[in-house]
Amino acid sequence: MRVGVIGTGNMGENHIRTYSSMYHHCQLIGIYDIDETKRNEIAKKYNMKPFPSLDNLLKEVDAVSIAVPTKFHYDIGLKCIDNKVHMLLEKPMTSTVEQAKDLLYKSLKSGVILQVGHIELFNPVIQELLKVLENKKIIGIEFQRMSPYHKRIKNIDVVEDLMIHDLYILQEILKDKLMEVKALGKIIDGTIKHAVVIAKSSQETIVKLSASFKSKNKIRTIQILTEDAFIDVNLLKKEINIRSSILTKTIKVDDSIHPLQVQLTDFINCIKVKREPSVSGNEGIKALLITNQISKEISKINNENKYL
Repeated sequence: MRVGVIGTGNMGENHIRTYSSMYHHCQLIGIYDIDETKRNEIAKKYNMKPFPSLDNLLKEVDAVSIAVPTKFHYDIGLKCIDNKVHMLLEKPMTSTVEQAKDLLYKSLKSGVILQVGHIELFNPVIQELLKVLENKKIIGIEFQRMSPYHKRIKNIDVVEDLMIHDLYILQEILKDKLMEVKALGKIIDGTIKHAVVIAKSSQETIVKLSASFKSKNKIRTIQILTEDAFIDVNLLKKEINIRSSILTKTIKVDDSIHPLQVQLTDFINCIKVKREPSVSGNEGIKALLITNQISKEISKINNENKYL
């Protein structure tokens, strides 16, 4: 399987490094980035071929990872379809739901596999959590995902970049629709940098999500209250703590398993055996719908408050 990577930022470099180690599964042919200096720098670092154009790369590969700013996903995705190149699109899938639906329709029609990069679903901590929650009635669930500010995120919406992970994890846990979604946020430098969402699912699970680029510490936690237990998940420590009236238990998850490698292996395998991806375009659209709804509500409230 001949693969390539489009985009050489932080996430793109992660894909390059991971593919390079997966020589039993695929051959990394080369990389492309519109920034020639960055493209050549990363190519030299990993001893990769830097392609001078996107079209040149797509003619040489069977599949690509697309790790560029979201606003370019749709156009690059269309080029992949035209060239019959399978694609793994980093989240969010596209800028708009309409673009996502069109891309999915055209990829299905042409036989091109489209997988969405919901990497946390390949995290062994989340996989273990899903097992713990089997047959449990969830009363409430709270997510916190926070990071210190960095100049690279100056123009990035925290809902699209951070909160989206917890939104698709939530969808996987509840298999349920969110109702009565209420969102508040702080806009800094023209984009949402701090956001809080409170919602209720159709099965009446109460949900709270917080995401921020203004934290002094990196935080990745999930707290779940069920009818008979309290479950505290620390994704950074790779630890799940369970407390109930009859049980206190800590599950330490193997930290040698790298979610990106699991995700990329799954992507390669679904192409080889011609099966639907573990994270399909439909799943990407579901996450995009709620993400865009939250961002729009926060922006609307902040604009209204300007005139009060």
